[in-house]
Amino acid sequence: MSIKTVGFIGIGNMGRPMAANLVKGGYQVIVYDVDHTRAAQFAKDHGATAAADLAALAGADMIVTMLPTGKEVRAAVLPIAARLRKGTLVVDMSSADPVGTRELHAELAELGVRLVDAPVSGGVPRATDGTLAIMIGGEADAVAEAKPVLAKIGTRLFEVGGPGNGHAMKALNNFVAGTGFIAVAEAVLIGKRFGLDPAVMIDVMNVSTGKNFNTEHVVKQHVISREFASGFALGLLAKDVKIAADLAAAIDVPSPLSRLSAALLGEARDHVGFEKDHTLAYTYWEKRGKS
Repeated sequence: MSIKTVGFIGIGNMGRPMAANLVKGGYQVIVYDVDHTRAAQFAKDHGATAAADLAALAGADMIVTMLPTGKEVRAAVLPIAARLRKGTLVVDMSSADPVGTRELHAELAELGVRLVDAPVSGGVPRATDGTLAIMIGGEADAVAEAKPVLAKIGTRLFEVGGPGNGHAMKALNNFVAGTGFIAVAEAVLIGKRFGLDPAVMIDVMNVSTGKNFNTEHVVKQHVISREFASGFALGLLAKDVKIAADLAAAIDVPSPLSRLSAALLGEARDHVGFEKDHTLAYTYWEKRGKS
């Protein structure tokens, strides 16, 4: 099937620039969002079409979802699945539970609809310039069909295996990233209390074995500076790390560190706020250390 028309569900902070890049890429894009005003404004700004309801997406060649969790994806896709043409491709670019993704894949397959999971990494800046990293899971023919469309959204496309593997890869990546942030934040708090300069600590780590994404791109820029503006919500990070921990439990792999990281980030989220920048978790841990 040649993809010409793409239905895009979820015009939020990430979905908006991603859908815009599909328009720029030459696709006819029909957008839907629970906030109809947001969808209408996007359509006006980018020359797309706003759908009044999900059923209006039934004629699209491909449907892309960019929603908070797999629960919302299921609620959006299943009600219209029977109306989709046989062979229609659904590409879920949300961060979702990979076990649930495999279940949804099987349910959609019974209706003749193909599902690819293709979560992204890179945040709003890379969503805007179309350079996201995309982790793609699904059956080979469906993945091959999705890739030309995904290439308008990202520049690093990784085929990571069968259905659910994309979502598993995203959760495990964010588990490593989130745990790394916890470790660096904790080290800075300990060092600062003892008398070390946090900025010098990060300089040392960046030329030593402690170097990682957080020491290079996060702690000086957003924590030490007190900017706290990385662009990634604390609630989303906590959710992704919990997905990784839950995946380990579901397949009976001992994972004490993932459980601890999920708990620490979840506690910080509950005190700081779901939508707050994830780097603000540091301020909670900082205050807790003073009590």
